[in-house]
Amino acid sequence: MAGPAPGQGRTRFLPESGRVAVRLTAEERARIGVVTDRLAAQPHRIEILAYGSVLDPARITDLTNSYAGAVASLRTARARAEVSAGALRRARSLGPKVVAGAQLETVEGSVHTDEAAVAAAESQLRTLAATAQQEWGPVLGRAIVERSPLVTRLIERADLLVQVTLPSGEAMKPPPATASAEVPPQSERVTLHFVSPATRTDQRIQGVGYYYLVAGEAGLLPGMSVQAFLTSPRESVGIAVPESAVIHWQGGAWIYRGVGADTFARHPLKADAPISADRYVVDDLGPEADIVVTGPQAVLSEELRGQVQASGDTDDD
Repeated sequence: MAGPAPGQGRTRFLPESGRVAVRLTAEERARIGVVTDRLAAQPHRIEILAYGSVLDPARITDLTNSYAGAVASLRTARARAEVSAGALRRARSLGPKVVAGAQLETVEGSVHTDEAAVAAAESQLRTLAATAQQEWGPVLGRAIVERSPLVTRLIERADLLVQVTLPSGEAMKPPPATASAEVPPQSERVTLHFVSPATRTDQRIQGVGYYYLVAGEAGLLPGMSVQAFLTSPRESVGIAVPESAVIHWQGGAWIYRGVGADTFARHPLKADAPISADRYVVDDLGPEADIVVTGPQAVLSEELRGQVQASGDTDDD
């Protein structure tokens, strides 16, 4: 005897909720690309969703070059001061019989001018060092002054600097050594490495911020805004469901869970479900559950097809 045609005899209403369950044998699931996995509830470290801005390194480049120029100017000024000081010592040692008073005054004037140039160059150097510290904090400020590999990689865009800002009212002490960000448009995650606390907040968010490094080849560009994720010490107990298991339909997010042998029902995903390691932590599925982790859209199609056909059968009656 022939079995039911595709989409027929596969749906039934669950008495406890009124929702529709879908029957799919292992052969049918394999044919339409549906994969399930039995997942258990356990504690998961929660990720805080933050806001990332990829910063333009132009200001760091300008400060680094200005500081290097100021160092060169100071060396030149000191060299000139040493020459004029030496000339003054020689003029004085020769005495007034050899060096006229006017000549001595000229040499002394050169010494004073060169000393003033040294003082001005030293002041400029201190000002630039203080500016670097004020604008970028002690870690990046010192890197600018020392032209360390950290700053060299930023100037060469081998690395990019990302300012990660927590939602207003959130704080993390200490911030995690690594975080992640989603690269548009595929939303693939890339790793961020902590540098230092940010010296200013993002005006749009008004939260605490941190500087992180990301590889220049990661796909981000200066000026981009991205979603960032920082793992907090807080934990949530539940089943970690991957993004591939989630479908978005009729304004909500859903997953499919097993409710019997070869039978699956759509289950709502809470809007505020915590995230851990790029997975949603679901706390209302019990200690363990069979979850459709691949192909939930195909199950939804079967559910809707079954409902339409069931409705047609009712109309015929």
